[in-house]
Amino acid sequence: MAASLLWQVLLGIALLGTFSSTIFLFMVLIAAVRWKRGARAEQKVAAATPQSSLPSVTIFKPVHGMEAQLEENLESFFQQDYPEFEIILGARDANDAGLQLAERIRQRYPQIKSRIVVSGPPTWPNAKVFSLSKMIPCSTNDYFVTSDSDVRVSRNFLRDVIPALLDPKIGLVTCPYRGVTAGDFWSMLEALGMSVEMPSGVVVAEMLEGIRFALGPAVAFRRDALDKIGGIAATADYYSDDFVLGNLIWEAGYKVIFSHHIVQHVLTPRPLKRTVGDQLRWMKSTRFSRPMGHLGTGLTYAIPFGVLGLIAASALGHWELGIALFAAAFANRVVQSIDVGWGTIGDRRALYLSWLYPIRDLLGFFVWVGSYSSRSFFWRGETYRFSKGGRIIPQNRPAESAVGAKL
Repeated sequence: MAASLLWQVLLGIALLGTFSSTIFLFMVLIAAVRWKRGARAEQKVAAATPQSSLPSVTIFKPVHGMEAQLEENLESFFQQDYPEFEIILGARDANDAGLQLAERIRQRYPQIKSRIVVSGPPTWPNAKVFSLSKMIPCSTNDYFVTSDSDVRVSRNFLRDVIPALLDPKIGLVTCPYRGVTAGDFWSMLEALGMSVEMPSGVVVAEMLEGIRFALGPAVAFRRDALDKIGGIAATADYYSDDFVLGNLIWEAGYKVIFSHHIVQHVLTPRPLKRTVGDQLRWMKSTRFSRPMGHLGTGLTYAIPFGVLGLIAASALGHWELGIALFAAAFANRVVQSIDVGWGTIGDRRALYLSWLYPIRDLLGFFVWVGSYSSRSFFWRGETYRFSKGGRIIPQNRPAESAVGAKL
């Protein structure tokens, strides 16, 4: 009797999860259509903006060591089809291998204004933001772009993104991205997650409440918006400095928008342990930055509830119901992969590998569960600990809060 009751409870949970993940799928499908409509309108505005109206832009590229396809990633920013821009590259150490590669790329493009800034050892919790704090004062422009070193863009990136910032009400533009696999199985699953899971959550957030954050791979903003929040130092105590930057600019009264321009997030070959570790770090960051939203994320997964439904219904003698629940969950994730990953983000792998996305969904659920296991994480050779609100504390080096710092 007790065992039967337990299976009934588990079946009830599976039915609840199947219902919630189905509702989420419908929200994603509606939000994706809505975003694509807005993206087409934004694209027309960008295309109609005369070249003479485009302001000079500074691109900030912090680097840290060598990464897969780093040369191609960095070079894509030197190849922009844009009237006037400069690139400032930075690292904490002049002997950094990534910075030395950046110097060789600079020599190939003498027509592009660029320079290198060595920040020295970071004294703030977030080392990347510390580097940016040394790079930003080197620019006299009022339009900025920050981008991670593992990002590659097309030649029209600046031409697509900057025109929106000519509207004084818009303070920041953040870009969606598609994952670029490193060729191994685990990076393929991770790339699918980047092309499907991440944009799904963002388009739904945009539909429900508007964009109130930024995505780190590529962000464009104006100097006045940055000044209004107290400079880049306002983000230096956080791991998710991109999220905080967008949120603070939104709180300052500016509009934050999700661009129509999609950039590429290039992955590095690595074992499963490293892949899961990176995903755990991102999940933990969300847990501390948006605790209630992160908790609710558990109800958006489909495959875990499909598997639970299959097991519980079968234990109760209802094989047909169990198979139906699992099939519904599997179809749910396949549809999401095709509609968002291929139809919205333009990742062809999300179409012909849509049958693999359910595995990514299951793995993502276990990572979500694991995000509640501890506060510690490993990032770029250092161990950190999350504290209240998503702030981070380095465990291997001294660091002081950047609150009150001036730029």
